[in-house]
Amino acid sequence: MNDDVNLPTVSVIIPMYNAEKFVLRALESIMKQSYNGNFEVIIINDGSTDDSLAIVEAFVSQCKSSHHAFKIIDQANGGVSKARNVGLNIATGEYIAFLDADDEWLDRKTSVQINFLLKFSDFSFVTALRNDDVLSFPYVLINNLYAHVTIKKLLIKIVGQTSTAIFRREVLKLTDVFSEDQKFSEDANFWMRVCEHYKMVVLNERLVITGQGKPNFGSSGLSSNLVEMERGVQTNIRQMFKRGNINLLEYYFFKVYSQAKYIRRKCLVS
Repeated sequence: MNDDVNLPTVSVIIPMYNAEKFVLRALESIMKQSYNGNFEVIIINDGSTDDSLAIVEAFVSQCKSSHHAFKIIDQANGGVSKARNVGLNIATGEYIAFLDADDEWLDRKTSVQINFLLKFSDFSFVTALRNDDVLSFPYVLINNLYAHVTIKKLLIKIVGQTSTAIFRREVLKLTDVFSEDQKFSEDANFWMRVCEHYKMVVLNERLVITGQGKPNFGSSGLSSNLVEMERGVQTNIRQMFKRGNINLLEYYFFKVYSQAKYIRRKCLVS
């Protein structure tokens, strides 16, 4: 890696399962970043049965960049949370980012977010918009640049899809890793637990293309399973109540509010 660059190293964690059609675009989007610092790219092959691993190995073998170091982990299928946790445990960068294997970053993504974190030292975790996202209630823009993210706001509306996130590695000191028992809305669960100790924001800028630009629910992948997604949301609500982050009245409010949103979404995709 290039020791002459004084910018902080960014570790990028990519969980991969049967992503042969998309993973090259994800990797190429890292290579195209305008950020001049170093990248540690950690790809966790989570038991893929297609040619994903071979495609990644060929890509890495041909990469000659001095700004990019690659680590490939090949493991039995254990789910996306376990794969991300493996990456978190071996990441060495001062900053950590996530990128799902079927998503891609816009060229300026890393530069925008790192510059924000370097400028505003009191914030530790930065997300952004994706696809056609628009910030709305309960998020209030500050100087048209960003909005604060809190547990209660996340319980009303989840923002900051996983591939948009980047954070200081110090966040892991007080935040447990992803819950490997939770298969849906596990990223929101992690975001909420981060908010218990650290300041999080969402930038008012679209920096990531996810799911090939399809709508954010009801189209593909895990998010297309609306029933299980709602169960995951309800799990988060119960956990936030048990952890003392919301009171009993708020618990029932968020429970009913989420159920109403679920019914609306079912109607929209039916």
